[in-house]
Amino acid sequence: MSKQETVNNYLINYIDKVLIIAHKEATDQLEVTLKQEEFDYEVLRQESKPEFKDFSRSYLCLLNHRHAWERAAQADKPTLIIEADFVPVIGFGKLPLPFNPDQTDVGISWLYTCAPQVYHVSPEGYAQGYSTSAVAYIVNPQSATYLLELADEVTEKIGATKYSTWDSDIDKFLRQRQLKNYIPWRNYGEHGGLPNPEHKQNNLSKVHRADVLYGKLAFTPLYAVGEQGGTGNFLNVRLQARLKGIARLAVGRFLRPPVVKGSTTPMRLIKFALLRQFSLRL
Repeated sequence: MSKQETVNNYLINYIDKVLIIAHKEATDQLEVTLKQEEFDYEVLRQESKPEFKDFSRSYLCLLNHRHAWERAAQADKPTLIIEADFVPVIGFGKLPLPFNPDQTDVGISWLYTCAPQVYHVSPEGYAQGYSTSAVAYIVNPQSATYLLELADEVTEKIGATKYSTWDSDIDKFLRQRQLKNYIPWRNYGEHGGLPNPEHKQNNLSKVHRADVLYGKLAFTPLYAVGEQGGTGNFLNVRLQARLKGIARLAVGRFLRPPVVKGSTTPMRLIKFALLRQFSLRL
């Protein structure tokens, strides 16, 4: 895109509202950052109710996101939904929208990715792809309405007390409804939270971090605060995340060989994947 097109495509110009999903987590630093970036935001805090006692953490998380989807379905413009432990990069609001704002078949656009894959890259550089994890993402009224259907399906088929990887099903669910999902060229922030014990109990990775960032983080993530944190831990975590991202690229998990083989523009895909990890802007 040209310089003028990039300016016009700033995130701040297209987001109607930022919804922060939280329970008991502190959101002060995140709110300060959003204010500085001139976003209109609201914190949605989940209440503790007796009937929630036996619910799995994953289902409680889904209920929180469902609340945000209900709000997003009624909005006039796209809504940015972020979890309380998301740490944006500096200049977050002036990063580009990861999809064409004039496009009518957009589902979800992740701003933070976990286990990402890329499927297709448009001539303008917009990347269709996959991610799990719902730490930071954009939805529009149409896709939010569909995600409410996903929440109902999880409730009906899995229930409230069992662990579910509902966030891993978002891409497939929306693509089945003829929508296209997008991943960013680089992550707009970091998942700054502590390890989720429920992940380990279900044989999943305990933590997930951004493999590559658009820039420096606006404030220190929770995992780098306190006795277990510090600068050394932060640098170690970021190094491990970078190495994991490069390894996923090397073994064909970010850009899968069958995707390249079946693409009409394979070099565009390969260029996107390589520059994402190895261009000079870190």
